[in-house]
Amino acid sequence: MPVDPSNTVYYRRARFTTRLPKSYRYALSHFWLQELEPNLYRVGITHFATRMLGDFVECEFKKNAGDRIEVGLPLGWIEGFKAVSDLYSVIDGDFVESNAELASNPQFMDRDPYDRGWLYIARGKPDSRVVDCQGYVEALDLAIDRILSQEQEQQKKC
Repeated sequence: MPVDPSNTVYYRRARFTTRLPKSYRYALSHFWLQELEPNLYRVGITHFATRMLGDFVECEFKKNAGDRIEVGLPLGWIEGFKAVSDLYSVIDGDFVESNAELASNPQFMDRDPYDRGWLYIARGKPDSRVVDCQGYVEALDLAIDRILSQEQEQQKKC
């Protein structure tokens, strides 16, 4: 899908750059939520999260269509070149479907995380702690500053 510059925040800090759709909501755990219709959300991980995982390898969901899900409970796992991580729900409600296209086109996760690289769709209520785009920008600033500080501490030790 073409990027609409009027609905996009272009973010840059240190060596990290990304685009963030303004209309999405964001969990501080680096998931994004796109409301498709009232109480129906497409969920994915942010470009920052994909960078931390490394190149996407695969993911698996332990939930099926219609299964109840709760904020903070695991739905499955995701594997990147750098790490394997559990996938947690950011919705209280029902699991609708996972993105089956990722099995045959894993590059969507890395190249198009905000559109074709989505993870799952759920119906229900988002985590009360999700923030708007500006709130996520502030969280990214803090996360990147923390990483830079840790890198500086490591350099001092060498």
